[in-house]
Amino acid sequence: MTVLQGIILGVVQGIAEFLPISSSGHLQLIQTLFGLEEVPLLYDVFLHLATLFAVCIYFRQRIWKLLKIFGRWISKKERSEAVDEEDLLCGSDEAGRRTIIAIIITTAITGAIGIVTSKLIPDLSIKYVCAGFLVTAFLLIISFVITKKREKGSESLPSEKGISVIQSVIIGFMQGFGTLPGISRSGSTIAGALFSKLDAKSAGDYSFIVSIPAILGAFILELKDLAEVSSSVGFWPVFAGCLAAFIVGYFSLSVLMKLIYRGKIVWFSAYLIPLGIAGLILL
Repeated sequence: MTVLQGIILGVVQGIAEFLPISSSGHLQLIQTLFGLEEVPLLYDVFLHLATLFAVCIYFRQRIWKLLKIFGRWISKKERSEAVDEEDLLCGSDEAGRRTIIAIIITTAITGAIGIVTSKLIPDLSIKYVCAGFLVTAFLLIISFVITKKREKGSESLPSEKGISVIQSVIIGFMQGFGTLPGISRSGSTIAGALFSKLDAKSAGDYSFIVSIPAILGAFILELKDLAEVSSSVGFWPVFAGCLAAFIVGYFSLSVLMKLIYRGKIVWFSAYLIPLGIAGLILL
């Protein structure tokens, strides 16, 4: 792999990781076009790790609030900050504790599913990836329809703060489903959050915060391929790809969060449907 190819893969990762179009599917598609099918899975995980840093920086205030709530929870100290009623995830200590429990449940379910799907990924052809693009488009459309019906109807969102156990289970299964190439992790996770009656803002925020342990877990599982990455890819393509993924990823995340808050992520189905159909026909 050349440095230029590494940068291109990094840019693709930075864009596709946060936009609901499947970063793993696009990486596999680009690697196929470049003739790089033998690149170890750990290289893709390195690119995911780079975009993980973008998530941590973008949500640094929200993450810090959760860490402080966790610290007070362990030390059994009283809250010294004002309660933010508009913040469903960590506006109060009670909401933060529920969210922390939800993150643990979601991550556990995602990890269990991810262990199974990691054995399937190497055997999936590019046509399965293209079919996954169509599935992701379907999820985006369904979540959009459900959200619009909820807005027009009398159905109200849950009033309690934090993420409930049932919601965390649903989101965990959807995020685990999103580990398959062609299925967008962010798209499926946000869809799962909307299905479970979270509002758009909380769904978007929780989707990316809960991606942090999921990506770290995938990185740890694939560390066994570290020597293979060093020998078959090289340091500079990995470094260039990760740097590009981080920079582009941060700006992509900024754009996507605005679209999520406005309920506009369904727009990406207009890209995924022709891409999936073209891939099934041509590849």
